[in-house]
Amino acid sequence: MDPVRNPYAPGAGQRPPELAGRDRELADFDVVLERVARGRPERSMVLTGLRGVGKTVLLNALRSAAIGRLWGTGKIEARPDQSLRRPIAGALHMAVRELAPRHRDPERVEAFLGVLKAFALRDAEVSPAKRGRASARAWDPGIDVPAARGRADSGDIEIDLTELLTDAASVATDVGSGIALFLDEMQDLGPADVSALCGACHELSQSGAPLIVVGAGLPHLPAVLSASKSYSERLFRYVRIDRLDRAAADRALRAPAAAEDVEFDEDALKVLYELSDGYPYFVQAYGKVAWDAAPASPITADDVRVAAPEAEAELAVGFFGSRYERATPAERDYMRAMAALGQASDDGPVPTAEVAEHLGRKPSSLSPARDGLIKKGLIFAGERGSVAFTVPHFGRFLRSQPS
Repeated sequence: MDPVRNPYAPGAGQRPPELAGRDRELADFDVVLERVARGRPERSMVLTGLRGVGKTVLLNALRSAAIGRLWGTGKIEARPDQSLRRPIAGALHMAVRELAPRHRDPERVEAFLGVLKAFALRDAEVSPAKRGRASARAWDPGIDVPAARGRADSGDIEIDLTELLTDAASVATDVGSGIALFLDEMQDLGPADVSALCGACHELSQSGAPLIVVGAGLPHLPAVLSASKSYSERLFRYVRIDRLDRAAADRALRAPAAAEDVEFDEDALKVLYELSDGYPYFVQAYGKVAWDAAPASPITADDVRVAAPEAEAELAVGFFGSRYERATPAERDYMRAMAALGQASDDGPVPTAEVAEHLGRKPSSLSPARDGLIKKGLIFAGERGSVAFTVPHFGRFLRSQPS
């Protein structure tokens, strides 16, 4: 069939043509937005799940829903080597610019931008006597107003962030709207930034301010937040994003094809689900190659089987292989041991003690490899004393590779 008309999109964070299986999450978020608009108390939200389940896609869809209600929005992707201060300043700047045209008092908006600039320029590692010109030369936040003094510029990120978000929420209140900040890869925030964000969200929730944070991250993110602030277990609404059930996976394949007057037969859909295991990224990857391999509609199970090796080869290089190549030799040995031990449990959590036993090493000697893999986002510490892959089917991929 015509590859130009191929509707499937196996890209990182790229919205599929049919966002199947996420209707409940979208509906629940609409309720959150409406409750906040009416001054009702509501918690910020955290999405968790493995890589490839569509967290970023859903995060973007939720942002679109907020924009549709004329909220101010901004998005951040956390990085382990970057402080939260600058990216959150940029995100808030964008959010307030969206609200500013509807504000009746331009001076009120400018006053907030002055606080925002002070927050952005305040580096906790620079003494008060040395900040100012030196910081401005190092980085310019692009805010064309003088930096304010005495608000959100103490150098304590938790105090400053709380003051900044409170002031931003006040601007949103003035125009009868709200602000939503979307934070991807949230598990990569540093400990101080996690603590500050939790503290600021706690303060906002108590005051009923119209500002919410929607985070997304790996399955261990709730544990990261809880370790920072014990009340985070009650502060956020946690939503686990998992693989699609059979009906949703079929819909993700059928709906885009139907728009192009193409159909799948039932056996083809069955085989596609067995191959993809319902993971949205894999659904798109196998759907794309099945379309290209099929000579005509309907797409059959034989078409899928012929095309499957191409999808597997692409996944082996781009989805699995690129991650494997980031690991050191010691880290690769650790992952191979996990894969060998996880075969019987469908690559579920593996006790770290068993990994050490499999490698004939003391658990303490493997801590650097384990910690390195966690920092690289390749594994996560699930239940106490166990680890698991962040990428679905990664153990299966490792077992298929030559030693």
